[in-house]
This record gives sequence, structure tokens and C-alpha cells, in this order.
Amino acid sequence: MNTSHIAFICKDSAAWALKKKKKLYEGYRASFKKINELLGMQIKKNIPIMTVFISPKNLELPNEYSALVDELVVFMNELGADKTIHNNRVKISVLGKWYEMPPRLIESIKKLIDQTKEYDEYFLNLCINYDGQEEIVDAARMVARRVKLGKIDPENITKDAIKDDLYSSYFMPPDIIFVSGKRQSTYGFLLWDSVDSKIVFMNKAFCEIPIRLIEKHLKKKKAE
Repeated sequence: MNTSHIAFICKDSAAWALKKKKKLYEGYRASFKKINELLGMQIKKNIPIMTVFISPKNLELPNEYSALVDELVVFMNELGADKTIHNNRVKISVLGKWYEMPPRLIESIKKLIDQTKEYDEYFLNLCINYDGQEEIVDAARMVARRVKLGKIDPENITKDAIKDDLYSSYFMPPDIIFVSGKRQSTYGFLLWDSVDSKIVFMNKAFCEIPIRLIEKHLKKKKAE
């Protein structure tokens, strides 16, 4: 079966930088470079959707947060100028409460979304300031509002009704999720959509994952 949606959890950027005796920002920069490589693979293999979990809500260390925001601004601007994005009509969406991030990042995200809003050949979703439990809570609130307004009967609430109000409402669930880092956890990523997804723990920092290893797992998944 052809793969329609692949997803990645980006972890251990800071740990990789520390291990390599590099600056913290270099760890994030290496991870964002990996996203570009994965985008090239996505297009090469004609996979319609790719979702990457970049940052959870409430990073605990101020220095990590500052370095991440700075590098995200650079990355958003680079994506907006990337010919690969425009030549292949890649629509970029940002999932999560990114609008609670610092203004400089909010503006760069808004600009990027606007630059690609008409594209529909490929889809790249970036999860920023994202929490999988909050995604479901927010969807439940939307359904509750419709119940209160008399637009839907509680007895008619279905799984599809919940899905329609998720951040990922426009996208089919991922076929496979690759989890980077040493910890074997899915970090609440795409909680609703991942119920039937294959989970692959890579046991490597995100920036160290070889593309050929991803391709190997995709080939194996296709044969299942």
C-alpha cells in the first residue's frame, strides 16, 4: 500500500549539540536542515503529506527556548524563499498554538503560510508550541459550542465530528511515525490520529537519522 502521510518527532537537538561540543543553535539548525532533506525525499517518493513535531508547549529551559525561536525565524524565512517549496507547490501549515510565540516568530509564520496558501501538490505540517492533549480538548470545546447553540445533538457526536475540529482536520492520519531521540515516547503527538499508525523508534538525534534508513522503513511498510 502506498504511503500517504509520514510524520516525525524531532528530538535531542540540544543533546546532540552538547555531545558534539557545538552551540545550542547549531543543534536546531542541523535539525531544520534534516527537515529540508526529508522534504526532498517526500517529493521524490511522491508522499502527499509530511508532519514534523518541532516543539512542545512550555520548553522549560529559557536558553533552549530563545535559541529555538531564533532558529525557527530563520527557518521559516528560508522555507519561504526555497525554490523547492514553490516549484513543487508545497503548502505549509503550522499546527499548535504558535500564535502564543514571540511576535517575530508569529510574523514569519504568517508570511510563510500566506506564501504557500494556494499550493496543493504536497503538504508540510510543522507542529510548533504543540500539545496533543490540548488539540483534543480544543476540538471538544468546539463541539460543545455547537451543542450549546443547538447545531448538533449530543447523541449525534461521532468520531468524525471530533476529527473535524482537530488541528489536523484536513489531513488523513499518518501511516508511520518516526520518533527520534533516546526516549521511547510519542510525546502526545497526534494522539487522535495515531491510533493505527506504525511507530518506529530511531534511537538517534533527529539530525542524525539517515535518509536511507527512513526509506528502508517506508519500503518495509509498503510491503506489509
